[in-house]
Amino acid sequence: MTPEQFASELEKKGIDLQENQLQQFATYFKVLVEWNEKMNLTALTSQTDVYLKHFYDSISAAFYVDLSKVDSICDVGAGAGFPSIPLKICYPHLHITIVDSLKKRIGFLNHLASELDLQHVSFYHDRAEIFGRNKLHREKYDIVTARAVARMSVLTELCMPLCKKGGKFVAMKGAQADDEIDKGTRAITLLGGELKETHTFTLPFEQGERSIIVVDKVKETPKKFPRKPGTPNKEPIE
Repeated sequence: MTPEQFASELEKKGIDLQENQLQQFATYFKVLVEWNEKMNLTALTSQTDVYLKHFYDSISAAFYVDLSKVDSICDVGAGAGFPSIPLKICYPHLHITIVDSLKKRIGFLNHLASELDLQHVSFYHDRAEIFGRNKLHREKYDIVTARAVARMSVLTELCMPLCKKGGKFVAMKGAQADDEIDKGTRAITLLGGELKETHTFTLPFEQGERSIIVVDKVKETPKKFPRKPGTPNKEPIE
C-alpha cells in the first residue's frame, strides 16, 4: 500500500486526511525504520507493509467505533504505538495513554511524539496488571484497546479494569477470533463487560483477515482484578 493508496482507502471509510496528517504518517514511517535498526520494534519495515499492516490496520478500529465522540483512549501493550498513535493522527482531539512493559519502547514513543508534535499523549512504563490497580487510571478511560497482545481471555483481564463504566474495550485481532471469543466469554462477563459485536473484514490489496471485538463496560470490575503480574497469562479466566 502506497501513501496515496492509504489516503484513498481511508477516504472511502469517511476519514479524509489533510496534508499535515499525511506528513505525520510519512515521518512516523521514517522514525520507525530508523529506530528499528537499533531496537526490535517491528518485523515489517517496507513502506508497503507499514502503511497497510500497521497504519491502516490500526485505524480500522475507527471504522466500527465512532471516535469523534470519544475523549480518552488507553492502549495496552502498544509497542511501537499501534493502534493508538495512528488513531491520534487521524483524530487529533483524542487524549492518548499508552502503557508498555518495555522501557526502550517508551523511549521510542517519547521521541516519536516529539517528532510528530503530538499533544495530549502520555506514556507509562509499567505492567498492565499493576497499572490497572492504580487509582489514577483504573476505570478512567472511554476506550481501552489492544492489538495482538494476548489471547482474549488474558487481554480482558488486562484491559477491562482500565475502562470506565459506559466505555468500551476494543480488541484488535487477526483470524480465528471466534475461538478466542468463546474462550474469553467468562472473563468478559466476570470483569464487568458485555460482548457487543464482532466485525470481521479483510485488509485491502493483500486480503489478510482481521477482527474488531467490541465489548461494552456495563459494570465495575471486581476489585481483585487484575491479579498479580504474570497470573492472567499463567491462569487465564476460561
